[in-house]
Amino acid sequence: MKQEGSRKAVALKYDPQQAGAPQVIAGGRGEVAARIIELAQEAGVEVVEDRDLIEILAQVPIGEEIPEDLYVAVAEILAFVYRMNGRYRKDPEQGPLR
Repeated sequence: MKQEGSRKAVALKYDPQQAGAPQVIAGGRGEVAARIIELAQEAGVEVVEDRDLIEILAQVPIGEEIPEDLYVAVAEILAFVYRMNGRYRKDPEQGPLR
């Protein structure tokens, strides 16, 4: 089992109504990571674990958009979260549900 101090978390913000890619809005390890996860869960935000992706996202400065080479990976996670929350339309022409 991983030690708590080695746990990492990154929070992303994405508004499909605005131009631009998802943005890193928080990141940290250890206690900071635990707090990010705790706040997300308290707010009803879906938490997805992907150790490989977190290693890359953790390198993106806070406030910056994710790099283009991560678009597909993050889009797959967002689609999963939208489906879980019932905010996903099968017809992409209709855009996301609000």
